[in-house]
Amino acid sequence: MNSAAAQGLLSRMESMPISKPHYKLALIGGLGLLFDGMDGALVSYILPVITPLWHLQGAQTGLIGSSLLIGILVGSLTAGVVGDRIGRRKVMMYALALYAVATLAAAASQNWEMFFAFRVIAGIGIGAEAAIIPTFISEFIPAAKRGLFVGSVAGFFSLGYVSAALLGTFVVAGSPEGWRIGQVITAVPVLMLLWWRRILPESPRWLISRGRYQEAEATVDALERGVLLTHTMKQAPATSHSATTAADESIQRPPLFHFPELFKNGNGRRTAVLWLLWMSVTFSFYGFFVWIPSLLVANGMTMTKSFTYTLIITIAQIPGYYSAAYLNERLSRKITIASYLAGGATSAYLLSTAQDSAQILIFGCFLSFFMNGCYAALYAYTPEVYATKLRATGMGTASAVGRIGGIAAPIIIGASYTQLGFGGVFTLVMSALLIAAFAVLVFGVNTRGRTLEEISEATVIEPRHDQAHAQPVNK
Repeated sequence: MNSAAAQGLLSRMESMPISKPHYKLALIGGLGLLFDGMDGALVSYILPVITPLWHLQGAQTGLIGSSLLIGILVGSLTAGVVGDRIGRRKVMMYALALYAVATLAAAASQNWEMFFAFRVIAGIGIGAEAAIIPTFISEFIPAAKRGLFVGSVAGFFSLGYVSAALLGTFVVAGSPEGWRIGQVITAVPVLMLLWWRRILPESPRWLISRGRYQEAEATVDALERGVLLTHTMKQAPATSHSATTAADESIQRPPLFHFPELFKNGNGRRTAVLWLLWMSVTFSFYGFFVWIPSLLVANGMTMTKSFTYTLIITIAQIPGYYSAAYLNERLSRKITIASYLAGGATSAYLLSTAQDSAQILIFGCFLSFFMNGCYAALYAYTPEVYATKLRATGMGTASAVGRIGGIAAPIIIGASYTQLGFGGVFTLVMSALLIAAFAVLVFGVNTRGRTLEEISEATVIEPRHDQAHAQPVNK
């Protein structure tokens, strides 16, 4: 009976037309990623300022460049396991608050050690947000539009990066205390978003996985009426648990540490591909965007000109994200990922051979376009391949493993730049991207056009099944 009830709710969600609540959820989640991206990208503009201010050595500068990623690693892992255990909504709220407080504290830092510590803490909040928001959004959107929606929400990162570039160009570089002011600006608007998120319901799919059918049904009913059900868990009847059947009560809360499940029941290949993708893409992304202002300065540009170039390069992210979000529903996710990785590798090669600042600008824009387009597909793809009870853990763990590449990138590039030079740095980027493109094409699974439940149940996807979904949906 409960199985039939759950299937009925899932069918209603899949057949539901996209309406105002879906857009509102996407906007709330997207704004969280915007502020995360803004704060994370701002460090690349702060580094050239605080390096002479605190007389930092190359290793110290590289460590600060990796500080946010260290926190993101912890936050991604934590958000995944906690999100599967207690729900998506609570994690989103607490992560946002932690990020805002830590960013304000970092703005008041008196030395590099204090700055490093609070950037790590802020990173925990950002990592939790980045892991839980795509998971949360994917569980609300019907299969026919899921790739477009989640990819578009991820595109808010690009708006954050552009905002950071504007802050870096006009605020950080504009006054001696600009690096402090910039961080305050990135933190304050989050307080308004934190208030706004009070209206968020819990994911019906997560509620169903916990046997809380009445709450899930109330949320689905509200979505069909075109509204969001505020404070879902508080509005559920007090007798809901006693009213459940024995089958409901037999549903066990997932263990706090169930990482081995990522390699069981047909999940092993999917997990391995995702981990390699995230590590390669994140190494390349942070290797490029954390160091590009400093590398441009090292190649003879003034700091102001390097920031201006970085702003233009960053703006190229926006069409990258949203073109890939569009292609998520026109191509399979894995083909979109591989195509943008190949474009990124080509751009990295061209950038490594650039002879003047104009070529650096053009090829840098190409690299920015393709790298961020890849993320739009990757954020849509990752939460799709796992069952609901493992989805946040899978997303968070893949993101966390990817941060290993991101943590290593500023340190490796900072230490090896003197030996490798400008061209050698971007040859590293190109190699990482080509490895990832090969892996997803050969070993990745097709998720386009399938419900989340169909994907999680199919441990092996036959070629004929892939072809059955090869035609565009909802032209």
